[in-house]
Amino acid sequence: MNVALLTAAGKGTRMRQDIPKQFMHINDKPLIIYTLEAFQNHPNIDAILVVCLDGWHEVLRAYANQFNITKLKWIVSGGESGQDSIHNGLMKLKEEISEDDIVLIHDGNRALVSSEIISDSIAQCKIHGGAVSVIPCTEAVLKSDNGETSNTSIPRNDLFRTQTPHTFPLKKLLWAHEEAKKRGITNSVATCTLMVELGETIYFSKGSEKNMKITTVEDIDLFKSLLNSEKEAWLK
Repeated sequence: MNVALLTAAGKGTRMRQDIPKQFMHINDKPLIIYTLEAFQNHPNIDAILVVCLDGWHEVLRAYANQFNITKLKWIVSGGESGQDSIHNGLMKLKEEISEDDIVLIHDGNRALVSSEIISDSIAQCKIHGGAVSVIPCTEAVLKSDNGETSNTSIPRNDLFRTQTPHTFPLKKLLWAHEEAKKRGITNSVATCTLMVELGETIYFSKGSEKNMKITTVEDIDLFKSLLNSEKEAWLK
């Protein structure tokens, strides 16, 4: 069984809007629904859990019914941090599915995740026991201690930008969160960083520049452009 765990408990303060960004309407559809549809339409996804802001559970359920998201099985509240929110979702899944089942943890505001990315994440997890979606870094990267100047560059060939899904068997994720509690790791920024802090090796799966995280108003403009774009027929 493959279950998508979508994180949508952020308040979206960087967006500076009146409602959380995951519920903002783009072309008459809430942003979170685009993400839900990607997993709803994937044949290898069996169920979906969403970690959601308190007070928005019924709104999410109503939108899911409106847009026929039948795989949405569970909605749970978020925590004080992203790590806490994911833990809340995992605790619910522990009650509902087998520990050998695969869980794809995905940012609810990465609404353009493709079928290929989801498929490769599952495939690499089955091969290696875990997978993190990444893309190579194509920009020159400078290290700064003050945010204003730099005299140090980092070779970009050694760098990869992580995206989501972060995909692992449920038992591996439960172990990681329990181990983090023992070691006093309380606010790791993502599942991939938590695994690294615990000494685990990360295996890569396919990512895409289109699999962007929508965080700012400018990102909304990019999202709308990508939503309506089509690949030129002559491109390989």
